Amino acid sequence: MDLRTNIDYRSFVDHMTTAILLLNADLTVHYMNSACESLFEMSFLRAHNLPAIQLIELSEESQIRLEEVLKKTLETAQPYTHREALLNISLKDRYVDYTVSVIPNAQDAGLLLIEFQQIDRLLRISKEELHIQQHQIARQLIRGVAHEIKNPLGGIRGATQLLARNVKGPHISEYTDIIIDEVDRLRNLADTMLGSRQLPSYEPVNIHEPLERVRSLVLSQTKNKIKVQRDYDLSLPDVIADRDQLIQVILNISVNAVQAMTEHAEFYQEDTPRLTFRTRIQRLVTIQGVHHRSAVRIDIEDNGPGIPADILESVFYPMVSGRANGTGLGLSIAQNIMRQHQGMIECHSEAGQTIFSLYLPWENRT
Repeated sequence: MDLRTNIDYRSFVDHMTTAILLLNADLTVHYMNSACESLFEMSFLRAHNLPAIQLIELSEESQIRLEEVLKKTLETAQPYTHREALLNISLKDRYVDYTVSVIPNAQDAGLLLIEFQQIDRLLRISKEELHIQQHQIARQLIRGVAHEIKNPLGGIRGATQLLARNVKGPHISEYTDIIIDEVDRLRNLADTMLGSRQLPSYEPVNIHEPLERVRSLVLSQTKNKIKVQRDYDLSLPDVIADRDQLIQVILNISVNAVQAMTEHAEFYQEDTPRLTFRTRIQRLVTIQGVHHRSAVRIDIEDNGPGIPADILESVFYPMVSGRANGTGLGLSIAQNIMRQHQGMIECHSEAGQTIFSLYLPWENRT
């Protein structure tokens, strides 16, 4: 079959979900199907006869390797597969698996076939599952430690109270009060580590109600020194959730943001501290391994200095904090609550922009 004159094959490959790219012997674009047009955000008419190296933008090292692979495949007719290649398309990174092969039985020897399989969603699901497992292990460890801590603390507190009643002295009460206060502080921390045992009380909730509640609290506590902006989609449907627990999630994230901004006042030379609450519908999203047609997305964004890169991947783990005085429990508790709601939290952070995105499926629970 002569691919230059027979176009029947196009009606077949245009219905494939795999991105198909055909290259001439000089490594220019011969044909691309609809999935390939979508992947590279370029029509076949624009890409026709374009050098493949200009179309497929990889890192510098991978780009050189790709050109070598294409030439070697032409010479040897041996197929080549590359896993988890990082493409840069319209300033966006996309991960793909691609395979290069020579089309068999083609009259025009040297016609190359490249198949691209986009795997961003698969990698995201795999990463999310790993984080869930690690988070659960960490939570179990922390809860076990908290239980072990609370038992001796009760004994220490009781013994200190007996000491205060039976031993008199000018400074004894001062010392015993300090011990009791510190024991109580540790008990409160242990209770926080154990988390709430109360199950969520689900009901229809307008997501903007807890957002407005937290917004009022932030403005009151910061005495309006931080701007809190709204960017709401008021057409969003209600979600089935525990209103108080959603307030806790939003408050934990917002308090962290406010503290980060107020502790780094030197970061703001020309700008002012700003917190933004944004609501949107997110189409086609996978949450905890379940694919949803749509979900409610809540963005909590601040223009602070950002989260240190070395803890960004583990920021939701218990006892991980970027602040000197932080307990590292707020975000862990927030993520745990969201998982109870069949939702999740994602974080993107760089200097000048940190976004915590909360995803909640809005379909009724069964």
